[in-house]
Amino acid sequence: MRRFTEGEVLSGVVREALGAGACVVGVERLRGGSKKGVYRVHTEGARAPSVIVYSWAEGENFWPAVGAVEAADPFAPASGLVPFLAAQRRLDSLGVRVPGVLVADDSRRHGPADVAVVEDVAGGTLEALLTTDPARAAQALRELAALLQVMHRQHSEHYGRVDVLKGSGAVGGGSCQRLVLERAVEDLGEAAGREPRIAAAAAVLHERLQELAGRVAPRRQHALIHGELGPDHVLVDALGHPVLIDIEGLMFFDVEWEHVFLRLRFGDHYPALSRPGLDPARSDLYLLAMRLSLVAGPLRLLDGDFPHRTVMQDIAEHNVRQTLALLAR
Repeated sequence: MRRFTEGEVLSGVVREALGAGACVVGVERLRGGSKKGVYRVHTEGARAPSVIVYSWAEGENFWPAVGAVEAADPFAPASGLVPFLAAQRRLDSLGVRVPGVLVADDSRRHGPADVAVVEDVAGGTLEALLTTDPARAAQALRELAALLQVMHRQHSEHYGRVDVLKGSGAVGGGSCQRLVLERAVEDLGEAAGREPRIAAAAAVLHERLQELAGRVAPRRQHALIHGELGPDHVLVDALGHPVLIDIEGLMFFDVEWEHVFLRLRFGDHYPALSRPGLDPARSDLYLLAMRLSLVAGPLRLLDGDFPHRTVMQDIAEHNVRQTLALLAR
């Protein structure tokens, strides 16, 4: 049976963050996390009424084990205290709002996993605000667009996650578009093995991927991107400012990868975040690749015991239909 992080572990690390006088009076395990546990811990007798605890315990990761993946691969599973801290520090240094870190502990003194205690940004997600308070959400969107400009102006000759680049200085050869193509072919194979409609179109989809990749010109400059920035990965603080979360995958990569994801996740609200000068050939390849990833990934997750199964089934179904629709263009 899957075991989540125990209350004793959470209490210990929260007291370390807030002081011995902090008394834990309630714990909520928040929905949505598939690679780490995210807990809101309510306290009394402390300077903060609540904090968030991240736990990278093995039992918190719902993704089935995969074969060997090079750590330098930007799409290798981005989970753990090291990528989190590298991303948090890099974004904070740029003035991009992220939750403040109160304690980061890899000593395993409190339990069998790395943990971090961060501030609880209690204003909710931008995703919710877009429905409940459109005017406030519009202001947050404008600020988010400005933060993205700051991030995307940071450049590197090399692509890769910031923690990997910091450790080795460079990632191996190849190009972003080649990496995306190879990953898309793998995702196509996985999706075809699980979904008959993708299997029936697999040969045509493979040909389309190769065709789109052939249109992409070489590039040497890469931008700093979040990589998975949907409105559910943006919190809005009490002053209405956007705060980025789920940042472990922060990397230097083609900016089109970011904007394809933004367009998919923000939908009708994307124009507030759009920018001129994107490469249409690169965007076309990345759109098909991302659709295939959003079929294969959720279906792979459903091989295990991920609890929110309807959500993943809906994501896979939507992206099956959107993938096949791209063939009609």
